[in-house]
Amino acid sequence: MYHSLLSSSICIPLAVSLQPKTTWTSTKFNNEKKFGSCTGVPRNFNMEKLQSGYLFPEIAMRESEHTQKYPHARLIKLGIGDTTEPIPDIITSAMAEHVDALSTVKGYRGYGAEQGNTELRMAIAETFYRDLGVKGNEVFVSDGAQCDISRLQLLLGSNVSMAVQDPSFPAYVDCGVIVGRAGNFQEKTGTYDNIVYMKCGPENNFFPDLSTTSRTDIIFFCSPNNPTGYAASRQQLQQLVDFAKANGSMIIYDSAYAAYVTDDSPRSIFEIPGAKEVAIEISSFSKFAGFTGVRLGWTVVPEELLYSNGFPVMKDYNRIVCTCFNGASSVAQAGGLACLSKEGYRALTTVVDYYKGNAEILVDAFSSLGLKAYGGKNAPYVWVHFPGMSSWDVFNEILEKTHIVTIPGRGFGPGGEGYVRVSGFGHRERILEASMRLKNLYK
Repeated sequence: MYHSLLSSSICIPLAVSLQPKTTWTSTKFNNEKKFGSCTGVPRNFNMEKLQSGYLFPEIAMRESEHTQKYPHARLIKLGIGDTTEPIPDIITSAMAEHVDALSTVKGYRGYGAEQGNTELRMAIAETFYRDLGVKGNEVFVSDGAQCDISRLQLLLGSNVSMAVQDPSFPAYVDCGVIVGRAGNFQEKTGTYDNIVYMKCGPENNFFPDLSTTSRTDIIFFCSPNNPTGYAASRQQLQQLVDFAKANGSMIIYDSAYAAYVTDDSPRSIFEIPGAKEVAIEISSFSKFAGFTGVRLGWTVVPEELLYSNGFPVMKDYNRIVCTCFNGASSVAQAGGLACLSKEGYRALTTVVDYYKGNAEILVDAFSSLGLKAYGGKNAPYVWVHFPGMSSWDVFNEILEKTHIVTIPGRGFGPGGEGYVRVSGFGHRERILEASMRLKNLYK
């Protein structure tokens, strides 16, 4: 609600006029409702370069409009990747116990360490990076991977170049725009001048051709990938690490969906020799533990990772965390510890398998219609190709005719045109119903 009100409100200038050239890219400026008075503070120039609204609020807005248009329709939400199954009781019980303790003199705790609970940092290192050389002090607990993406962009500043997979999670690009790293947007190509887009599609097995990729300071890389669902192989990630080392680049590796890997694809970049010298890894409890609302994640910054002048990146990141963050909620961290207990981890594995089963049902449904459906094996997302069609047109057709919300591939970058992403997060009966509706639409 706040987002929609904010986006539809523009002040009326009093003593201070608007800048001569104003770009209001998220809405049509002249048609907006105007009220209030302006300050003398100019708008951040980089914010003006953002294209349209952020993808997921845009989808939520269209979903809301559809619900108003069809108030009696049974909407099935397979768009925004939000978990749906209850968090196992062993985990919520640990959180409740922590909350109850806060009501006692003995159990009350105030501020914690900005870097996170030491016990949880050690548990993350032991559970996810055993035998990979990651130490507890290299793990920074946070309120989620997306927040850490922003903190890392702040850490690295505006004077570095960056590359992203195409398609990729839109926060990498949008945060780069906000900090002033992206350059101008080109309507014709759908790209920013100063960002290198590494094409990742079925024609190259969803891995960029590094022999033709320009050198950049930072490489954002997500595996298993959101939105394509593809998990890079060990050989591919070794190529990426070697490429980064040869070019003096830094990899920001997003492993938020690592728990969904079912084959021998690496779950961490640190499984690759030499990665600790060139990579930072961000990850999350959101899709692994159903913590999308609880909010808990982490970032690993190795001691071996150095700037060009030899200064440790970890020291600067620690300063960013201590300056910009007061630490993750102690209640969420108590839940995180319970997730990593033997019983908690086993319970969460069952939930992850449930979502993977949903994705498999969706892959089968689209495949039965003769459509190419990728992903769904090592990730909860299915990436479906509709040749010759606009991804927004496909999104609109599916929503209008089946009352199913998906995500248009174009929202993940120009490489997503002609695709839609369909989420496996949902109750099983809703997934089966969605499969039936889609088969009836495209049979």
